[in-house]
Amino acid sequence: MLEKLDFLTDKYKELNLKISDPEIIADNTVWTKYVKEHADIEPVVIKYREYKKTVSELSDAKEMLEEAKDKEFEEMVKNEIAELTDKMETLEQELKFLLLPKDPNDEKNVFVEIRAGTGGEEAALFAGTLFRMYNRYAERRGWTSEIISSNATNIGGFKEVIFMLEGKGAYSRLKYESGVHRVQRIPSTESGGRIHTSAATVAVLPEAQDVDVDINPNDLRIDVFRSSGHGGQSVNTTDSAVRITHIPTGLVVSCQDEKSQLKNKEKALKVLKARLLDMEIARQNQEIAQSRKSQVGSGDRSERIRTYNYPQGRVTDHRIGLTLYQLENFLDGDLEEMIDALITSDQAEKLKK
Repeated sequence: MLEKLDFLTDKYKELNLKISDPEIIADNTVWTKYVKEHADIEPVVIKYREYKKTVSELSDAKEMLEEAKDKEFEEMVKNEIAELTDKMETLEQELKFLLLPKDPNDEKNVFVEIRAGTGGEEAALFAGTLFRMYNRYAERRGWTSEIISSNATNIGGFKEVIFMLEGKGAYSRLKYESGVHRVQRIPSTESGGRIHTSAATVAVLPEAQDVDVDINPNDLRIDVFRSSGHGGQSVNTTDSAVRITHIPTGLVVSCQDEKSQLKNKEKALKVLKARLLDMEIARQNQEIAQSRKSQVGSGDRSERIRTYNYPQGRVTDHRIGLTLYQLENFLDGDLEEMIDALITSDQAEKLKK
């Protein structure tokens, strides 16, 4: 580990020189590449410097203890050694986390797809609740949200909604949300006060860049049709809605939220690219992971990951066994504690492997 840290320190010094070189600054593409690499390495180098300083201070303190003749002074040095030892061990652990391989998709924007599952209208209402929850979380983090496609119900829910969240590190924070979300609550129409259970499926896909996914235009079948609203009534009088079928995989994406056929086509292509990238990530994960199901961030759509229990005011994540008794705040977008716990658990799992 120390050899790798020394190598990164040397690399950091080298990059410092490069990003201040006038010739490199003149070539914006190259300069941007070096600046990103510099920014990626910097947290590790800063932490390593702190670690080396602590090691040096600990060595000095041990020498002082050997030379100590005064009992009071000896006790003071022993306390300092204990504190520095704890600090060194903490820094060692933090450095190990920092050296874990980075997910290349972590900084990307995301497409979130929410679909009502078992439970009829209750499931559709729950899908709407999840949609609002993620949008409130996005607002808290200063991200922007845009609906790509939606199929709303008459009472405020969604049979399906696809939206994009744009912001720094969106995928790194939300990639653990993929899976089946279950809700337990008493519907307003339930006169007997019985608790009903329904579910919605969430899929979080990183936005695909052109370099990530190469689509052959000959592999696409593009159909246009007239947009329709609730009950099938026509929203406009032109064939502006677009359905794209990726023939090799059978993936189908429809978009009708825009009045422009061109905009609907652009949005549908973005979602298609994200789904193809997600399929490739899943394939790679299956090859790499010894047991993909045991990983926190497996993204398995069929896995029940979380339960939202209204009568008890709790939300439980089944993958890490964490229960929070603050359901109202959670549904209002206060997801940080849960997401931080999921990230920590995933990192610990990777360290073990």
